[in-house]
Amino acid sequence: MSVAEIKNKERVINELMGFIRKVLVEPEICEKALEIARKHINEENADVLIADELSANTNVKIPIEHSDADALFLYILKEVVKDEQALY
Repeated sequence: MSVAEIKNKERVINELMGFIRKVLVEPEICEKALEIARKHINEENADVLIADELSANTNVKIPIEHSDADALFLYILKEVVKDEQALY
C-alpha cells in the first residue's frame, strides 16, 4: 500500500469520526438523515438530492464534490433505508 493510499484512508477515517461525533452530540441528525433518504432513495440522482437536503437542514455539510467518506456515508444511509423497506 502506498503512502498516498494510507493517507487517503486516514483522511476518510478522520472525516467519518467527525461525522459520528456530530450524530452522537445531535442524535436528531440520524432520524432526519433517514427521513431525507427515504424521500429520495428511488430518484435517479439520489446521492445529490440526499446530500443537498441534508446539508440544507442539518449541521452535516456534504459538498457538491463528494469525498470518499461522503460517498460511504450516503451508501450506508441508502442501505439502511433499503433494509428497512425490505422488512415491510
